[in-house]
Amino acid sequence: MATVLIDYDSGNLHSAEKAFQRMAAEAGAGPVTVTADPDAVARASRIVLPGDGAFPACRRGLQAIDGLEQAIVEAVEIRGVPFLGICVGMQMLATWGREYEDVAGFGWIPGEVLRITPSDPGLKVPHMGWNDLVIDRPHPVLDGIETGDHAYFVHSYAMTVADPAHLLAHADYGGPVTAIVGRDNVVGTQFHPEKSQRAGLRLIANFLGWRP
Repeated sequence: MATVLIDYDSGNLHSAEKAFQRMAAEAGAGPVTVTADPDAVARASRIVLPGDGAFPACRRGLQAIDGLEQAIVEAVEIRGVPFLGICVGMQMLATWGREYEDVAGFGWIPGEVLRITPSDPGLKVPHMGWNDLVIDRPHPVLDGIETGDHAYFVHSYAMTVADPAHLLAHADYGGPVTAIVGRDNVVGTQFHPEKSQRAGLRLIANFLGWRP
């Protein structure tokens, strides 16, 4: 059993690597590897796709590594490997990203990624810092996580899901902002679980033990 964190030059993965390694050691969930090797992805028992920056740059960065996106798609769609997208990695689950230009995502969670537009003009974009989660529907990765638990966000764009059944949790930032999505063997968090203390570590542990 091995968990792979995809490295495609989308930001510093150090904190995510340490958080996943810590929770995997506590749960006996096997090794955690940071890699861009398609063969490692093809062998993985779980896949984590982080992402910092703009949607188009992250998509192209992933596609620029020969065989990597194909290995991810085959693992998720054919083998049913549990998959977790974080921040822009979560946004790439959508059908379309609308940041600067229209760029296709994986399409696993139908919807689009749009700029946040808080109803309160005093709320700044990007949405940066701690915010309360509001749980919309139960899911195994949310065991032990409740409405009011804190998560750490840094983003200017957020996913709008086409099917409300795929919305697991949201936050309020001058209106609802999608925080967690899920469908079949795929989940995603707009916030950074590795920086979200108790709730984030619990979510990581739940993901490592999840068997869709």
